[in-house]
Amino acid sequence: MEKLIDYFRASKLELAKVIFPTKEQVKNAFIAVFVVVTVVSLFLALIDLIMSFSLKSLL
Repeated sequence: MEKLIDYFRASKLELAKVIFPTKEQVKNAFIAVFVVVTVVSLFLALIDLIMSFSLKSLL
C-alpha cells in the first residue's frame, strides 16, 4: 500500500511541473494543423486528378 501512496505523491509532483499551453498557443497550433492538412489534401487531390486523367487518356 505504501508503494501506491508513493506513486500518487510522485505523480502529483510531476504533474505540478507540467506547463499547459495557453489558449492562444492552442489556437495557433490548431490553425497551423488545419492549414497544413488542407494544403496536403488539395495537393493529393490534384495528383489524383492528374493521374486519373492520364490513365483515362492512356486507355
